[in-house]
Amino acid sequence: MKMKSPAFEAGGRIPKKYTGEGEDVSPPLSWTDVPDGTKEFALVCEDPDAPQDEPWVHWVVYGIAANRPSLTEATAGGGFEGKNSFDRSGYNGPMPPRGHGVHRYHFKLFALDETTSLPTGFTKADLLQAVEGHVLDTAEIVGTYER
Repeated sequence: MKMKSPAFEAGGRIPKKYTGEGEDVSPPLSWTDVPDGTKEFALVCEDPDAPQDEPWVHWVVYGIAANRPSLTEATAGGGFEGKNSFDRSGYNGPMPPRGHGVHRYHFKLFALDETTSLPTGFTKADLLQAVEGHVLDTAEIVGTYER
């Protein structure tokens, strides 16, 4: 699979609109070359450059319909949103500590061979455990942001 965003180039700066300093809405994303047998998609956005042991989770979603080729701005595309590292459900955009340098934000899409069911308040760890052994393919786009 391949993934892109009309909002930023791969490896490029994420516009302020999609960050905690802006409107804090999720960016539009699209994907192609979906494998046969895909039943749904899941998505994780995280910052591995956060000053902590684990990446900072900005967004975790499952249940995105297999026939969707994209997510429009500010939507999870009908998917179920889990708890991020801000201890909220939904998307919270980049907001690295001031002066900490450039952070990378990985938007990773998973094509799954079965549908997933998780309780309200699920986390990235819960999602990754639920999809283990059911990932047909992945796609990723990385954007950057610095304050």
